[in-house]
Amino acid sequence: MTASESTSLIPTASIEKARMLIEGARSVALVCHMTPDGDALGSMLCLQKVLMTRGKRARGVVPDMPPASLQFLPGVNSLMVASSNEGYAAKFLSTVDLVICLDFNDAKRIDRLAGGLLSSPAKRIVIDHHLNPVLKADVLISFPEKSSTSALVFHFLEGLGWLDDMDVDSATCCCAGMMTDTGNFSYNSNDPDLYRILSVLVAKGVDKDALYRKLFNTNSESRIRIMGFGQYARMELFPDHGAALITLSRDELNELHYRPGDTEGLVNVPLSIPGIHYSIFLRQNEPDYVKVSMRSVGDFSVKELCEKYFGGGGHMNAAGGEYRKSLDATRSRVRAIIESTPLITPKK
Repeated sequence: MTASESTSLIPTASIEKARMLIEGARSVALVCHMTPDGDALGSMLCLQKVLMTRGKRARGVVPDMPPASLQFLPGVNSLMVASSNEGYAAKFLSTVDLVICLDFNDAKRIDRLAGGLLSSPAKRIVIDHHLNPVLKADVLISFPEKSSTSALVFHFLEGLGWLDDMDVDSATCCCAGMMTDTGNFSYNSNDPDLYRILSVLVAKGVDKDALYRKLFNTNSESRIRIMGFGQYARMELFPDHGAALITLSRDELNELHYRPGDTEGLVNVPLSIPGIHYSIFLRQNEPDYVKVSMRSVGDFSVKELCEKYFGGGGHMNAAGGEYRKSLDATRSRVRAIIESTPLITPKK
């Protein structure tokens, strides 16, 4: 498919400037956010493979190790992990001609890579679907209304006329990103364009059924135990406020042999309870550091709660942040927020 035949989403001027930057670059770094999820890795690995197919020296850089549950994705072993060698990663960013930032729009989202990115003389392309971008870019491709950055990468490649360079591996990574950011097309998925893209990816050879099993129906023993314990022993319901709260301490996670990715999706579970419109999950990483995840259904927005109280953000129905206090203090803070938050009953 040529650029002129592509579905119009990304402005032609942005596509052509990005084309010029890519074609003029001898080396390209692709960067995604810390604790990379399926969309971050999927969009990165998809674009990396296509660039390599087109003869570019391209390499993905991640702030920390991808979760075990996503290490089956094609190309994940080629990624540079900054937490293993922070100095080398920063030096790499300083020597490339072009950096493509995927699935984040603020340098604080890449943790230890922020200094290397901001000091790099390389040109910069940002492709992202989060609200209110603050990261400066030579080309900014920002569509918060789109459900995933992976879908935007598809549009980007389509606009460039490079879909023929997408093989089954890159298509699988793109599909994985779309699936994980929509819960296998169960939320944020009423856009007909998603299914047009999906049809193209399946035609490329993606086995969607097998991919679903790997993404959503394959669990380690530790994940099963953690998910069960969290729901049975650590879930509180606030029916008068339409809210649920799950908390897991560092000691509990250690006892259950937690690995990154084991709690993925736990925050969504209470939303299946009638009358629960938003869910909050607190995971203690350190004695005075708690990760906050929120999910909601319908028109109830958790983005504002994360921005106001936990220095974070995200989307209306999926957001996160952090709290630099003990787990007990964080739990008390969240309970107070729930009890003081007016409930706007959303449409399910």
